Amino acid sequence: MSEQKTAAIIGGGVIGGGWAARFLLNGWDVVVSDPDPEAKRKVGEVLANARRSLPALSDVSVPKEGKLSFAASLAEAVAGADWIQESAPERLDIKHTIFAEIQKHCSPDALIGSSTSGFKPSELQQGAARPEQIFVAHPFNPVYLLPVIELVGVEATLLRARDVLDGIGMKPLIVRKEIDAHIADRFLEAVWREALWLIKDGIATTQEIDDVIRYGFGMRWAQMGLFETYRIAGGEAGMRHFIAQFGPCLSWPWTKLMDVPELTQELTDMIADQSDAQSGMHSIRELERIRDDNLVAMMRALKGRNWGSGELLNAHDVRNKPPLPTGIDKPLTTLERVIPIDWMDYNGHMNESRYGQVFSDAGDVVMAMVGADQEYIAGGLSYFTVSNEIGYLNETHLGDVIHVRTQVLEARGKKLRLYHEMIRTADNELLATCNQLLIHVSLETRRSCEPEGEVLAKITALGEAQSKLPKPASMRD
Repeated sequence: MSEQKTAAIIGGGVIGGGWAARFLLNGWDVVVSDPDPEAKRKVGEVLANARRSLPALSDVSVPKEGKLSFAASLAEAVAGADWIQESAPERLDIKHTIFAEIQKHCSPDALIGSSTSGFKPSELQQGAARPEQIFVAHPFNPVYLLPVIELVGVEATLLRARDVLDGIGMKPLIVRKEIDAHIADRFLEAVWREALWLIKDGIATTQEIDDVIRYGFGMRWAQMGLFETYRIAGGEAGMRHFIAQFGPCLSWPWTKLMDVPELTQELTDMIADQSDAQSGMHSIRELERIRDDNLVAMMRALKGRNWGSGELLNAHDVRNKPPLPTGIDKPLTTLERVIPIDWMDYNGHMNESRYGQVFSDAGDVVMAMVGADQEYIAGGLSYFTVSNEIGYLNETHLGDVIHVRTQVLEARGKKLRLYHEMIRTADNELLATCNQLLIHVSLETRRSCEPEGEVLAKITALGEAQSKLPKPASMRD
């Protein structure tokens, strides 16, 4: 396999387009194969949404986007591909035909995943030249944001697939035994069945059902799942008490999970009309952007708690974090990132408080450069910011890629004075400046003190090297 990885996406619909975006925005080259003459437009629209949302989950610079191309044939798409993702319609005969063609032209080492939401791998592998090469890799829409992937198949193949998915920031879940609809869709089908009955029987509308989920248990599930949520519901006695208290309800005729209402034209029209009234004022693309912005905001909130999908995103940031600057005799690039949705305010640009975060993060990089890292801080010494003089020069907007250029103005004894310039990378426009003063302190006494050991030596050397640089142009203006 080449150093530059390539993913072949077979089928460029909503799921295939999401897969293409996930790989492409994590640095892979992507080749799409789809006979639909509208495939390029559809994939392009999904990719546009992904470009404004996926990078916003990261607090470090993101990988350079890979190359996207569209193949004239399936054979062309899979030749040389490292990962092949099939996202064709849910018809077994179509999938068998596609897999046969894929295996004629792909490398025996290529990973062949299927986005199927229902078929078992043993069904997909029927008649295959190399059955063990084919496995289920079932994602959730939008693939470029939601990280969990259900993997089902031969263990050795799944372990390789897991490593790839880890590398593109996903949460691979290896399903222990193959079963129709895997794990998640079995839950979703149960909820869907009950929702259909509630509408048919006139108990709730589509909006009321959605409101129960999004204002209620959906928020609990989003960060704790099912069992952890119910463990809390059991109080101090935990899960055993919860089961003892609510277990008998399972034998009561509350739900109709083993029965399915007939989807008559009348019921179909009722559901469709209610759905149109609920959100028909928005186009599908608008709904996708609203969904993506809400997901990014929720997942970023979880990053701050290092919980659930936030823990996964933090770990992915660590993998993508650039090395610390090493050339101390020139201005330092201390930060590169994308501006996310949750940093916007009511004026449609970045809130002023977030500039402080940008410059604080840049200052942390300088601290790490001189050895004032987590280990040093755990030992009882650190730097406190005592002054930030921020100049707001130009507006910063959602999705802007920015970087911070930093110069050390003073690094002597207890004082560390930094000058930061926040720059929009696309046009090199200066957006803001910050004159930041930090004081070295003892975390035990909470008072200023001299740096110690290696930190003192490094901060002194950094200050001497940076003192020879001319003042930044924005300070001279």
